[in-house]
Amino acid sequence: MDQGAGTLILTKAVSLCSMDGVRFTCVSGCTNCCNQRGYVYLTEKDLVAAAAYVRMTPEAFEAKFVYRTRHFLRLRKPRTSQCHFLLDNGCSIHPAKPTQCRTFPFWPDLVESRRKWTATAKYCPGIGHGPLIQIGTALEMAHEQRVAYPEMYRSTKP
Repeated sequence: MDQGAGTLILTKAVSLCSMDGVRFTCVSGCTNCCNQRGYVYLTEKDLVAAAAYVRMTPEAFEAKFVYRTRHFLRLRKPRTSQCHFLLDNGCSIHPAKPTQCRTFPFWPDLVESRRKWTATAKYCPGIGHGPLIQIGTALEMAHEQRVAYPEMYRSTKP
């Protein structure tokens, strides 16, 4: 990340949180983030990791669970839920969950907007609780999301 872009992101993030960071912990048994409308996007690495975790070849996993376009890979949505891997007690592929899932709630659009962060806290009981997450760590995770899914953030100036 170039220094100018990093400074702009840091300025936005500091407007969201205190100078030290934000508090967040994943609440055991909570799947609220998984039940929001939208799609679960994958990187090629995510696809390979998830396939290995469920003991499938990447090709078989993709044929069964993935929708691929020119710019995106995403999990297909089953008719009755948000995700094939979401069970009552949580994610059945948790150790191999996609980058998008692993970095939540530290997505660029949430970390850079106090309004969106506050809106997310209404359904995410872990926001505002748990250990202090240093602002640098939050920004690193947001950057990881931006790098993993560049097509999603291409129009967003960092």
